[in-house]
Amino acid sequence: MWCAMDRVSALDESLKKTLGPATAKVMAEQLDLHTVGDLLHHYPRRYEERGQLTRLADLPLDEDVTVVAQVADSRILKFNGGRGQRLEITLTDGSGRLQLVFFGRGIHKPHKDLLPGSRGMFAGKVSMFNRKLQLAHPTYVPLGTDSGDEAVDSFAGKLIPIYPACKGLESWKITKAVDAVLPRAGEAADPLPPSLREGRGFVTLPEALLKIHRPDTKADVAEARDRLKWDEAFVLQVALARRRHADTQLPAVARKPVAGGLLDAFDAKLPFTLTDGQSAVTREIFADLATEHPMHRLLQGEVGSGKTMVALRAMLSVVDAGGQAAMLAPTEVLAQQHHRSITEMMGELAEGGMLGGPEKATKVVLLTGSMGAAARRRALLDLVTGEAGIVIGTHALIEDKVQFHDLGLVVVDEQHRFGVEQRDALRSKGKQPPHLLVMTATPIPRTVAMTVFGDLETSVLDQLPAGRSPIATHVVPAQDKPHFLARAWERVREEVGKGHQAYVVCPRIGDGEDEPKKKAASKAAEADGDKRPPLAVLDIAKQLTAGPLAGLRTEVLHGRMQPDDKDDVMRRFAAGEVDVLVATTVIEVGVNVPNATAMVIMDADRFGVSQLHQLRGRVGRGSAPGLCLLVSEMPEASPARARLGAVASTLDGFELSRIDLEQRREGDVLGQAQSGVRSSLRVLSVIEDEDVIAAAREEAVDVVAQDPELDAFPELRTALDALLDTEREQYLDKG
Repeated sequence: MWCAMDRVSALDESLKKTLGPATAKVMAEQLDLHTVGDLLHHYPRRYEERGQLTRLADLPLDEDVTVVAQVADSRILKFNGGRGQRLEITLTDGSGRLQLVFFGRGIHKPHKDLLPGSRGMFAGKVSMFNRKLQLAHPTYVPLGTDSGDEAVDSFAGKLIPIYPACKGLESWKITKAVDAVLPRAGEAADPLPPSLREGRGFVTLPEALLKIHRPDTKADVAEARDRLKWDEAFVLQVALARRRHADTQLPAVARKPVAGGLLDAFDAKLPFTLTDGQSAVTREIFADLATEHPMHRLLQGEVGSGKTMVALRAMLSVVDAGGQAAMLAPTEVLAQQHHRSITEMMGELAEGGMLGGPEKATKVVLLTGSMGAAARRRALLDLVTGEAGIVIGTHALIEDKVQFHDLGLVVVDEQHRFGVEQRDALRSKGKQPPHLLVMTATPIPRTVAMTVFGDLETSVLDQLPAGRSPIATHVVPAQDKPHFLARAWERVREEVGKGHQAYVVCPRIGDGEDEPKKKAASKAAEADGDKRPPLAVLDIAKQLTAGPLAGLRTEVLHGRMQPDDKDDVMRRFAAGEVDVLVATTVIEVGVNVPNATAMVIMDADRFGVSQLHQLRGRVGRGSAPGLCLLVSEMPEASPARARLGAVASTLDGFELSRIDLEQRREGDVLGQAQSGVRSSLRVLSVIEDEDVIAAAREEAVDVVAQDPELDAFPELRTALDALLDTEREQYLDKG
């Protein structure tokens, strides 16, 4: 009888042994498939039905395709004075036609196999010749004819699996490879506990694998996919539930609110009332801080919903309880902005240790990589002695030299900008694990929060504070209607004429910029077919000051400037001494200038949906309405313009994040972009399968509560090790 380890060993067998080294090499290099188990989990992307033809009218140019079609006619033509010959075969499906071309000695077999009226499965790259779509020298498999009662033949009533394929490994070659390993499906360890599987009426894993690869009916496919979705959702949620459970076992210093302290003094100074959302989220955070295990909470919300205020009050509460708080920001501009705005909000309460500073005050220090030696030494001393209750900084906070007196809370702003190792390094600086508050101004769909950030409790701020103004967003088609762009600059002048200010955002810096950065700025647009070099801050600033914005006080801001220069520009812009700021995305988050009412984003199609929403959030922060103009030279029918249209149509960040996710697909969210390894999701969709993910999370919590080490569930433990490799487990562990 097979035990769980025996079964895994069988599925861990290299494909070289089963398929041979040549096929195994292609599978490994092009499809990332290495073992029998990998191939069994390489599912068909769709199925062809016997008698149903693929629509030839929808074939994409310059892409590898697989089609099932009927031969309409076949003929041999001579060329080069009769010395050469080619075979031309025309396929049809009623919606369109496709030409197959074979040359030289390679014409004889297809000429015999592919007679008019016969059917086959064909694969190759679609090209255009003489205004006709064609496949040159395609590989093919004859499927026989469709006459009489031939439905009883080997293909009758069967669904033909079409696999994700690659050059040199067409779908039917993968079909043959799967046939070779499919008998091993019976040896697959079933990760679902029997009570869960039976309670939900799922088939066993071996049966699901057989049905998804070789279904007899569409119902087989649906049954298999339902089961396999659950495997992926459940195993991932078990990993996250185990992480949450382990966190509850770690010791931490409880930081309970102290009456009459720094927080109460700060609240008494506030000129406004917290929103209901801010109050509710604060209660959740304070309850976590009061426990003797580390808080792990994600605070997400709309642009401008007041996350920084919530985080500051949490930091002040920790200082009241005798600890220190550190805020980690992704850029120096943002760190300086946070330091400036927090010290301004706190006023004299940020003057701890200073002559005349109030008794309840603390010191708020800034620590960045570019600080002078003297200022850096002073900041480090304030941290290690405990003189500074709050420190705001960049990755410089993570360096070994940085020591804290008693680090109680770590706030990570814009968490997606940091690697897990960086966050983990800062958390390790506490005497005991500090509490962790992770913030993002990019709203995250619930399903992503339950998967990517499933080891964090989630708080959502979706209510904007009073006084925030509406933002009108319009697409400016610079190529189609150049006079629209001229009007955009007129609108900027009008806003400045009213006493307001404006941003102009460009994808890159320009003027000797590093080539890799230039290429990165071009990448998204090239995917949409735009070969132009991306517009640059330095070039656009020159054009504007010499042209449509001549006479206005215009400055530039970008990441290559010296820190003091950047800080000086931002200070003068915030003080109203600069009319127009031409910048890169360094102003994307955290920058708060209420008097800025207009933003023009050049080459807007080169930015992602969520990034555009972030940028737009820099205007409309005061009493005057905001205006955001998305300038694009892409044609109206392009996917890029569709993205911009989506941004212009709504201010709902959660809706836009869903659109963004649909365009980027799960792989970017759960795969290399987040964890550095291949995405484990094959049939589960974080967009469409919210109910599955939510139910799997509940079941996972119950299983882990009963048996955190999964001793009673060896198959589940085995699947966890197989699906979430060591590298990914480390990622989840550090989340």
